[in-house]
Amino acid sequence: MALTVKPLSERFGAEISGVDISQPLDEATKQEIRDLQNRWGVTVWRDTGLDDASHVAFSRLFGHVELSPTHGKAPRFSEPELFDATNIDRDGSIIDNPNRRLINAGNRLWHIDSSYMDVRSKEAALLCHEAPPISAPTWFADARSAYDDLPQAMKDRIGGLTARHCYFYSRMKAGYPTNEEELDAMPHAHQPVVLDHRWSGRKTLYLGNHARDIVGMSREQGRALIEELNDWITQDKYLISVEYQAGDMSIWDNLAVMHRAGEYDDTLYRRDMRRTTIREPGVEAADDHFTTMFASSFRRAEA
Repeated sequence: MALTVKPLSERFGAEISGVDISQPLDEATKQEIRDLQNRWGVTVWRDTGLDDASHVAFSRLFGHVELSPTHGKAPRFSEPELFDATNIDRDGSIIDNPNRRLINAGNRLWHIDSSYMDVRSKEAALLCHEAPPISAPTWFADARSAYDDLPQAMKDRIGGLTARHCYFYSRMKAGYPTNEEELDAMPHAHQPVVLDHRWSGRKTLYLGNHARDIVGMSREQGRALIEELNDWITQDKYLISVEYQAGDMSIWDNLAVMHRAGEYDDTLYRRDMRRTTIREPGVEAADDHFTTMFASSFRRAEA
């Protein structure tokens, strides 16, 4: 059966249907799905029928699926590749740990998954298991079109620049109790401000709120530039949002888009979301480098 593509905006995002992705797929269909992902940056799949195991199995279509960091505890799910993007504890109750809630609050800032890692992530596949009875979307920003539309003077200014990214910098901005001195002792990753997206032949802006500094600039100048570019990428004309019901999934390309969680009262409503993270193709790294990164931080995300 042929895939059906329903664009969500002119240049960015599409809802895909026409194939049962809970079942094994032939190679031609797999390649078509990869091509659509590279073309649109975000794809949305409704009523997928995926469970934890088939979610991980489908994600392997895009490449190496990362292990979720354990934080010294046994994972909540049967599949160790599933990142816990929920607001509920192991017993199903809504999280009341203040630090955990502050960690999760950082997801409501515009960011790129794993930009704080030396090993970048490409696709992420977020599957809804339980949605609240109110709006609780994921927002996405088209960083490729945002780069395309930059004035040439800005393109010339930022070409070749490098930013330092730190996970706990975004958490500090969201209110997590840390400071600049503590951040200095934590792991950082150096990333190009302008990234070549070789799968589409385009360039993209690779920033977000994990980006802390610009190499070779004063902190004040670097942060001003980061904020200017983040604001440019997140103009309304580059945005789409995705709402969920149980069984719905969004897949986004972290090397082409920024995203953030939408606002809702996470002290009142349960929201069970589980994510796989697919490594940038062609990159070799240890299987459990997320756990290693968090373990080497001065602080660790509360689990």
